[in-house]
Amino acid sequence: MNYYNVGKIVATHGLKGEVKVALTTDFPEDRFKEGSRLYLGREHREVTVASGRPFKQFWLVTFAEITDIDQAEKLKGTEITVSEEDQGELPDGVYYYRDLLGCRVVDDASGELIGELTDIEAPGANDIWEVTEQSGKSFWIPYIPEVVKSVDIAEKEVRVELMEGLR
Repeated sequence: MNYYNVGKIVATHGLKGEVKVALTTDFPEDRFKEGSRLYLGREHREVTVASGRPFKQFWLVTFAEITDIDQAEKLKGTEITVSEEDQGELPDGVYYYRDLLGCRVVDDASGELIGELTDIEAPGANDIWEVTEQSGKSFWIPYIPEVVKSVDIAEKEVRVELMEGLR
């Protein structure tokens, strides 16, 4: 089974086993809602979310199996993952990074191969995608409808219309 990172425990909070989680998911409301099944560390220890709530740029989470600060202390630095089967369906136009990386990037009008999608960053309002050309040169494009015309995960292809100055 495949597991995907959704956060990392960075500290404890209070005395009853609550932990502070640095997020690596775009869906904290789903991942850390009561009853969600998650996994801790390399051994994929299964835990059940008892509660989760936003706190500054983190989330505060309690697990049914972790009931005091001593147990929680041992979890500092532990990665939290979700299993592939628990991921659920994404809304239209939303993709997992792992599915996008490696996609061919093609000019929508001419069908010409531009390069490969090699990195994704989320600096603010919209993601930006790095496209690496066959020459090794790379450039960034914004993930906006004016530039990204279609995404076909099954075919590993992204069709784009490059605005002047992007390349």
